Amino acid sequence: MPATPDLWHHYGRARATRDRAVPPAFRWDWAQAGGPGAEVLGGLGGRVVGELGAGAGRHAAHLVAYHAPAEVVAVDASPAQYALAVGLYGHLAPRLRSVHAGAVEHLLGRAGAYDVLYSVFGAVDFTEPRALLPAACAALRPGGRLVFSTLAHHVGGAPARPEVTATEIPARTPEGTVVSMRRWVLAEVAGVTALERAGFAGVRTGVLPAAGDREHAVGTLLVRAFRPAG
Repeated sequence: MPATPDLWHHYGRARATRDRAVPPAFRWDWAQAGGPGAEVLGGLGGRVVGELGAGAGRHAAHLVAYHAPAEVVAVDASPAQYALAVGLYGHLAPRLRSVHAGAVEHLLGRAGAYDVLYSVFGAVDFTEPRALLPAACAALRPGGRLVFSTLAHHVGGAPARPEVTATEIPARTPEGTVVSMRRWVLAEVAGVTALERAGFAGVRTGVLPAAGDREHAVGTLLVRAFRPAG
């Protein structure tokens, strides 16, 4: 059976050649230009934190450098993104640990391992919610939180989906062939319902306004949810 192509092979590679610094700020919004920062995650001192779909690890590196967690585990299913993260920020080990795995694969069997899980347009966008969200809830300690940013609507302006269904979006194989991949762009009500069915409580949502030029400006849905403490 042929190997599944790495559809994230090209993402971030050009930036990695010119920018190897630890970012001085943490941004949730699509344009990475404003809005709240890492304070949304709560106090991280001494905490175990996991990023689901970490890409090149820039957000995780910022947390390690500026917020004193016990450990940040940066999880990504893409071989290319995992290699970028190790190459850019391997020097931050052992407090930053890069893991090459799918988010669900990683979370299963790690009951209560994390204080905080988060995703910035990462695995929450590209993984079947009915598999990912229960695994994330179980991997959090009681009272732990999941925070993620996702698209408030489709790129191009089409509304988010009112049900838990995926949208096919274009992607490229390492060789440059155009294919498609699935992305979940859910309306607030659909997302909240999926979280509650997965075991989360205290779900809070907010929309960060679009920034950037009009053609590429996209609103960001910022979501916080908690594993019940009881």
